[in-house]
Amino acid sequence: MTTFNAWVARDSDGTIDFAPETVDESFLPAGQVTIRVEYSSVNYKDALAVTPKGGVVREYPIVPGIDVAGEVIASESDAFAPGDKVVAHGYEIGTARNGGYAEIARLPAEWVVKLDGISTADAAAIGTAGFTAAMSVQAILAGGVKPADGPVLVTGASGGVGTVSVDLLASAGFDVVASSGKPGAADLLTSLGASSVIGRLPEDPDAKPRPLGKSQWAAAVDCVGGKTLAHVLSTINYGGVVAASGLTGGAALPTTVLPFILRGVSLLGMDSVLMPIEPRRALWARLGSDLAPRHLKEITNLAAVRDVVSVIDQVREGKYTGRALVQVADGF
Repeated sequence: MTTFNAWVARDSDGTIDFAPETVDESFLPAGQVTIRVEYSSVNYKDALAVTPKGGVVREYPIVPGIDVAGEVIASESDAFAPGDKVVAHGYEIGTARNGGYAEIARLPAEWVVKLDGISTADAAAIGTAGFTAAMSVQAILAGGVKPADGPVLVTGASGGVGTVSVDLLASAGFDVVASSGKPGAADLLTSLGASSVIGRLPEDPDAKPRPLGKSQWAAAVDCVGGKTLAHVLSTINYGGVVAASGLTGGAALPTTVLPFILRGVSLLGMDSVLMPIEPRRALWARLGSDLAPRHLKEITNLAAVRDVVSVIDQVREGKYTGRALVQVADGF
Protein backbone atom coordinates (compact mmCIF):
# COMPACT_ATOMS: atom_id res chain seq x y z
CA MET A 1 0.00 0.00 0.00
CA THR A 2 1.63 3.24 -1.15
CA THR A 3 -1.35 5.43 -2.05
CA PHE A 4 -5.12 5.09 -1.89
CA ASN A 5 -8.24 7.08 -2.78
CA ALA A 6 -10.26 9.05 -0.26
CA TRP A 7 -12.97 11.69 -0.19
CA VAL A 8 -11.51 14.50 1.91
CA ALA A 9 -13.37 17.42 3.46
CA ARG A 10 -11.29 20.56 3.98
CA ASP A 11 -12.23 23.85 5.63
CA SER A 12 -11.60 26.73 3.25
CA ASP A 13 -12.32 30.09 4.90
CA GLY A 14 -15.64 28.97 6.33
CA THR A 15 -16.72 26.82 3.40
CA ILE A 16 -16.17 23.06 3.14
CA ASP A 17 -14.41 21.71 0.07
CA PHE A 18 -15.25 18.03 -0.35
CA ALA A 19 -13.50 16.16 -3.13
CA PRO A 20 -11.72 12.89 -3.93
CA GLU A 21 -7.97 12.84 -3.40
CA THR A 22 -5.11 10.39 -3.72
CA VAL A 23 -3.36 10.16 -0.35
CA ASP A 24 -0.57 8.06 1.13
CA GLU A 25 -0.16 6.02 4.30
CA SER A 26 0.84 9.09 6.29
CA PHE A 27 -2.81 10.12 6.02
CA LEU A 28 -3.78 7.22 8.30
CA PRO A 29 -3.96 7.89 12.05
CA ALA A 30 -2.45 5.64 14.72
CA GLY A 31 -4.33 2.43 15.43
CA GLN A 32 -3.97 -1.32 15.71
CA VAL A 33 -6.31 -2.47 12.92
CA THR A 34 -5.92 -1.49 9.27
CA ILE A 35 -9.00 -2.19 7.14
CA ARG A 36 -9.58 -2.31 3.41
CA VAL A 37 -12.94 -0.57 3.33
CA GLU A 38 -15.56 -2.32 1.22
CA TYR A 39 -18.67 -0.38 2.23
CA SER A 40 -19.80 2.65 4.19
CA SER A 41 -23.14 4.45 4.33
CA VAL A 42 -24.62 7.94 4.50
CA ASN A 43 -26.11 9.25 7.72
CA TYR A 44 -27.27 12.74 8.64
CA LYS A 45 -24.07 13.12 10.65
CA ASP A 46 -22.06 12.60 7.46
CA ALA A 47 -24.02 15.42 5.84
CA LEU A 48 -23.22 17.68 8.79
CA ALA A 49 -19.52 16.82 8.42
CA VAL A 50 -19.46 18.49 5.01
CA THR A 51 -21.74 21.38 5.97
CA PRO A 52 -20.23 24.70 7.13
CA LYS A 53 -20.73 25.02 10.89
CA GLY A 54 -22.21 21.53 10.93
CA GLY A 55 -20.88 21.14 14.45
CA VAL A 56 -19.77 17.48 14.32
CA VAL A 57 -16.17 17.67 13.05
CA ARG A 58 -13.46 18.63 15.53
CA GLU A 59 -10.80 19.53 12.98
CA TYR A 60 -10.43 19.51 9.21
CA PRO A 61 -9.24 17.94 6.96
CA ILE A 62 -11.17 14.75 7.55
CA VAL A 63 -12.53 11.75 5.65
CA PRO A 64 -16.24 11.52 6.53
CA GLY A 65 -18.16 8.26 6.77
CA ILE A 66 -19.16 7.24 10.30
CA ASP A 67 -19.67 3.62 9.23
CA VAL A 68 -16.77 1.39 8.16
CA ALA A 69 -17.15 -2.21 6.96
CA GLY A 70 -14.46 -4.24 5.28
CA GLU A 71 -11.57 -6.68 5.59
CA VAL A 72 -8.64 -6.51 7.96
CA ILE A 73 -5.36 -6.25 6.04
CA ALA A 74 -3.03 -5.70 9.00
CA SER A 75 -3.44 -6.01 12.76
CA GLU A 76 -1.32 -5.36 15.82
CA SER A 77 -4.07 -6.85 18.01
CA ASP A 78 -4.44 -10.53 18.85
CA ALA A 79 -8.20 -10.10 18.52
CA PHE A 80 -8.02 -9.58 14.75
CA ALA A 81 -6.14 -11.18 11.86
CA PRO A 82 -5.80 -10.35 8.18
CA GLY A 83 -8.85 -11.63 6.34
CA ASP A 84 -11.30 -10.96 9.18
CA LYS A 85 -14.50 -9.21 8.10
CA VAL A 86 -15.27 -6.34 10.46
CA VAL A 87 -17.49 -3.34 11.09
CA ALA A 88 -16.85 -0.18 13.10
CA HIS A 89 -18.94 2.91 13.83
CA GLY A 90 -19.37 5.58 16.46
CA TYR A 91 -16.62 6.86 18.75
CA GLU A 92 -14.59 9.42 16.72
CA ILE A 93 -14.99 7.79 13.31
CA GLY A 94 -15.77 10.33 10.61
CA THR A 95 -15.75 13.25 13.05
CA ALA A 96 -12.32 13.35 14.70
CA ARG A 97 -10.69 10.43 12.89
CA ASN A 98 -10.80 9.57 9.20
CA GLY A 99 -13.80 7.44 8.35
CA GLY A 100 -15.32 5.22 5.73
CA TYR A 101 -15.18 7.24 2.49
CA ALA A 102 -11.67 5.97 1.77
CA GLU A 103 -10.22 2.74 0.47
CA ILE A 104 -8.20 2.25 3.68
CA ALA A 105 -9.06 3.01 7.31
CA ARG A 106 -7.02 2.49 10.48
CA LEU A 107 -8.77 2.23 13.83
CA PRO A 108 -8.14 1.30 17.46
CA ALA A 109 -8.83 -2.40 18.04
CA GLU A 110 -11.27 -1.56 20.84
CA TRP A 111 -13.57 0.13 18.33
CA VAL A 112 -13.81 -2.79 15.90
CA VAL A 113 -16.38 -5.60 15.76
CA LYS A 114 -15.65 -8.93 14.06
CA LEU A 115 -18.60 -10.00 11.93
CA ASP A 116 -20.25 -13.39 12.29
CA GLY A 117 -23.20 -14.42 10.16
CA ILE A 118 -23.46 -11.08 8.39
CA SER A 119 -21.73 -9.69 5.29
CA THR A 120 -19.87 -6.39 5.16
CA ALA A 121 -22.51 -5.04 2.76
CA ASP A 122 -25.33 -5.86 5.18
CA ALA A 123 -23.31 -4.56 8.14
CA ALA A 124 -22.83 -1.19 6.43
CA ALA A 125 -26.47 -1.13 5.31
CA ILE A 126 -27.46 -1.60 8.94
CA GLY A 127 -24.75 0.81 10.06
CA THR A 128 -25.20 3.43 12.74
CA ALA A 129 -28.87 3.96 11.92
CA GLY A 130 -29.82 0.30 11.96
CA PHE A 131 -27.73 -0.31 15.06
CA THR A 132 -29.57 2.55 16.79
CA ALA A 133 -32.86 0.97 15.75
CA ALA A 134 -31.74 -2.36 17.23
CA MET A 135 -30.75 -0.57 20.45
CA SER A 136 -34.22 0.98 20.56
CA VAL A 137 -36.04 -2.32 20.05
CA GLN A 138 -33.79 -4.05 22.57
CA ALA A 139 -34.60 -1.31 25.11
CA ILE A 140 -38.35 -1.67 24.54
CA LEU A 141 -38.17 -5.44 25.00
CA ALA A 142 -35.97 -5.05 28.09
CA GLY A 143 -38.57 -2.63 29.47
CA GLY A 144 -41.07 -5.46 29.56
CA VAL A 145 -43.28 -4.25 26.71
CA LYS A 146 -45.01 -7.14 24.94
CA PRO A 147 -47.00 -7.30 21.69
CA ALA A 148 -50.19 -7.91 23.69
CA ASP A 149 -49.77 -4.53 25.41
CA GLY A 150 -50.89 -2.58 22.36
CA PRO A 151 -49.54 -0.80 19.28
CA VAL A 152 -46.04 0.63 19.10
CA LEU A 153 -45.38 3.93 17.35
CA VAL A 154 -42.34 4.77 15.21
CA THR A 155 -41.88 8.45 14.34
CA GLY A 156 -39.69 9.64 11.48
CA ALA A 157 -40.42 6.18 10.16
CA SER A 158 -39.12 6.67 6.62
CA GLY A 159 -35.56 7.42 7.72
CA GLY A 160 -32.73 5.00 8.41
CA VAL A 161 -33.51 4.41 12.10
CA GLY A 162 -37.24 4.43 11.46
CA THR A 163 -37.37 1.90 8.63
CA VAL A 164 -35.20 -0.64 10.47
CA SER A 165 -37.24 -0.08 13.66
CA VAL A 166 -40.47 -0.83 11.82
CA ASP A 167 -38.93 -3.99 10.38
CA LEU A 168 -37.55 -5.23 13.71
CA LEU A 169 -40.67 -4.43 15.74
CA ALA A 170 -42.96 -6.11 13.22
CA SER A 171 -40.67 -9.14 13.22
CA ALA A 172 -41.02 -9.27 17.01
CA GLY A 173 -44.79 -9.48 16.66
CA PHE A 174 -45.75 -5.91 17.49
CA ASP A 175 -48.58 -3.96 15.89
CA VAL A 176 -46.50 -1.11 14.43
CA VAL A 177 -47.90 2.30 13.52
CA ALA A 178 -45.48 4.30 11.37
CA SER A 179 -45.55 8.10 11.44
CA SER A 180 -43.95 9.86 8.46
CA GLY A 181 -44.19 13.18 6.67
CA LYS A 182 -43.53 11.45 3.34
CA PRO A 183 -46.79 10.11 1.85
CA GLY A 184 -44.78 8.31 -0.83
CA ALA A 185 -43.16 6.12 1.82
CA ALA A 186 -46.43 4.48 2.89
CA ASP A 187 -46.15 1.46 0.62
CA LEU A 188 -42.58 0.77 1.74
CA LEU A 189 -43.47 1.07 5.43
CA THR A 190 -46.44 -1.24 4.98
CA SER A 191 -44.23 -3.79 3.23
CA LEU A 192 -41.86 -3.65 6.21
CA GLY A 193 -44.69 -4.68 8.52
CA ALA A 194 -46.42 -1.46 9.62
CA SER A 195 -50.14 -2.10 10.18
CA SER A 196 -50.89 1.54 9.38
CA VAL A 197 -49.08 4.70 8.29
CA ILE A 198 -50.02 8.12 9.64
CA GLY A 199 -48.69 11.63 9.08
CA ARG A 200 -46.37 13.67 11.25
CA LEU A 201 -47.23 14.14 14.92
CA PRO A 202 -48.64 16.24 16.38
CA GLU A 203 -51.19 16.79 13.62
CA ASP A 204 -51.26 20.52 14.42
CA PRO A 205 -47.61 21.53 14.87
CA ASP A 206 -48.63 25.01 16.05
CA ALA A 207 -50.85 23.76 18.88
CA LYS A 208 -49.57 24.04 22.43
CA PRO A 209 -48.36 20.59 23.55
CA ARG A 210 -50.69 18.91 26.06
CA PRO A 211 -49.03 17.59 29.22
CA LEU A 212 -51.15 14.45 28.97
CA GLY A 213 -53.24 13.18 26.09
CA LYS A 214 -55.25 10.05 25.44
CA SER A 215 -53.18 6.91 25.95
CA GLN A 216 -52.52 5.28 22.57
CA TRP A 217 -49.18 3.49 22.46
CA ALA A 218 -47.53 0.74 24.49
CA ALA A 219 -44.13 2.05 23.42
CA ALA A 220 -42.49 4.22 20.81
CA VAL A 221 -39.27 4.67 18.86
CA ASP A 222 -38.87 8.41 18.37
CA CYS A 223 -36.48 9.59 15.66
CA VAL A 224 -37.67 13.22 15.62
CA GLY A 225 -37.49 14.89 19.03
CA GLY A 226 -38.96 18.33 19.77
CA LYS A 227 -42.73 18.71 19.77
CA THR A 228 -43.11 15.26 18.27
CA LEU A 229 -41.39 13.62 21.24
CA ALA A 230 -43.42 15.76 23.65
CA HIS A 231 -46.63 14.57 21.95
CA VAL A 232 -45.48 10.95 22.01
CA LEU A 233 -44.69 11.08 25.73
CA SER A 234 -48.13 12.48 26.47
CA THR A 235 -49.87 9.61 24.66
CA ILE A 236 -47.91 6.57 25.91
CA ASN A 237 -49.79 3.98 27.94
CA TYR A 238 -49.13 3.53 31.64
CA GLY A 239 -45.70 1.98 32.18
CA GLY A 240 -44.75 2.43 28.53
CA VAL A 241 -41.28 2.97 27.09
CA VAL A 242 -40.02 5.58 24.63
CA ALA A 243 -36.63 5.06 22.98
CA ALA A 244 -35.46 8.43 21.66
CA SER A 245 -32.59 9.03 19.24
CA GLY A 246 -33.50 11.95 16.97
CA LEU A 247 -33.54 15.73 17.01
CA THR A 248 -34.57 16.73 13.50
CA GLY A 249 -37.63 18.28 15.17
CA GLY A 250 -35.44 20.27 17.55
CA ALA A 251 -33.40 19.70 20.68
CA ALA A 252 -35.89 21.41 23.01
CA LEU A 253 -38.48 19.20 24.72
CA PRO A 254 -41.67 21.16 25.55
CA THR A 255 -43.23 18.76 28.03
CA THR A 256 -43.79 18.35 31.77
CA VAL A 257 -43.02 15.68 34.35
CA LEU A 258 -46.63 14.41 34.22
CA PRO A 259 -46.08 11.49 31.80
CA PHE A 260 -43.32 10.26 34.09
CA ILE A 261 -44.92 10.68 37.52
CA LEU A 262 -48.56 9.98 36.63
CA ARG A 263 -48.16 7.25 34.01
CA GLY A 264 -44.76 5.82 34.88
CA VAL A 265 -43.46 6.40 31.37
CA SER A 266 -39.77 5.69 30.75
CA LEU A 267 -37.82 7.92 28.36
CA LEU A 268 -34.63 6.15 27.29
CA GLY A 269 -31.92 7.89 25.29
CA MET A 270 -30.27 5.85 22.54
CA ASP A 271 -26.61 6.73 22.01
CA SER A 272 -24.60 4.50 19.69
CA VAL A 273 -21.55 6.78 19.64
CA LEU A 274 -19.98 6.02 23.01
CA MET A 275 -21.62 2.66 23.71
CA PRO A 276 -18.91 0.42 25.24
CA ILE A 277 -17.45 -2.17 22.91
CA GLU A 278 -18.61 -5.34 24.70
CA PRO A 279 -22.37 -4.58 24.60
CA ARG A 280 -21.80 -3.20 21.09
CA ARG A 281 -20.30 -6.52 19.99
CA ALA A 282 -23.10 -8.42 21.72
CA LEU A 283 -25.78 -6.45 19.88
CA TRP A 284 -24.00 -6.96 16.55
CA ALA A 285 -24.09 -10.69 17.27
CA ARG A 286 -27.87 -10.40 17.65
CA LEU A 287 -28.07 -8.44 14.39
CA GLY A 288 -26.52 -11.48 12.73
CA SER A 289 -29.04 -13.81 14.35
CA ASP A 290 -32.35 -13.16 16.14
CA LEU A 291 -32.43 -9.39 15.47
CA ALA A 292 -31.46 -9.60 11.79
CA PRO A 293 -33.67 -7.19 9.79
CA ARG A 294 -35.95 -9.21 7.51
CA HIS A 295 -36.29 -6.55 4.81
CA LEU A 296 -32.86 -4.96 4.72
CA LYS A 297 -32.57 -5.21 0.94
CA GLU A 298 -35.93 -3.46 0.45
CA ILE A 299 -34.82 -0.42 2.45
CA THR A 300 -31.27 -0.24 1.09
CA ASN A 301 -30.13 1.78 -1.92
CA LEU A 302 -26.63 1.19 -3.28
CA ALA A 303 -24.45 4.04 -4.54
CA ALA A 304 -20.79 4.08 -5.59
CA VAL A 305 -18.62 6.29 -3.42
CA ARG A 306 -17.90 8.46 -6.49
CA ASP A 307 -21.58 9.54 -6.30
CA VAL A 308 -21.69 10.12 -2.55
CA VAL A 309 -22.18 13.90 -2.80
CA SER A 310 -25.61 13.59 -4.42
CA VAL A 311 -26.72 11.13 -1.72
CA ILE A 312 -25.43 13.41 1.04
CA ASP A 313 -27.39 16.31 -0.46
CA GLN A 314 -30.62 14.27 -0.39
CA VAL A 315 -30.03 13.18 3.20
CA ARG A 316 -29.28 16.77 4.27
CA GLU A 317 -32.50 18.00 2.65
CA GLY A 318 -34.61 15.26 4.25
CA LYS A 319 -35.51 13.77 0.88
CA TYR A 320 -33.91 10.35 1.34
CA THR A 321 -35.87 7.26 2.32
CA GLY A 322 -34.29 4.16 3.84
CA ARG A 323 -30.60 3.34 4.08
CA ALA A 324 -27.89 4.62 1.75
CA LEU A 325 -25.24 1.95 1.24
CA VAL A 326 -21.99 3.28 -0.21
CA GLN A 327 -19.75 0.93 -2.17
CA VAL A 328 -16.17 1.99 -1.52
CA ALA A 329 -14.23 -0.93 -3.02
CA ASP A 330 -14.09 -0.35 -6.79
CA GLY A 331 -16.36 2.65 -6.25
CA PHE A 332 -13.91 5.48 -6.99
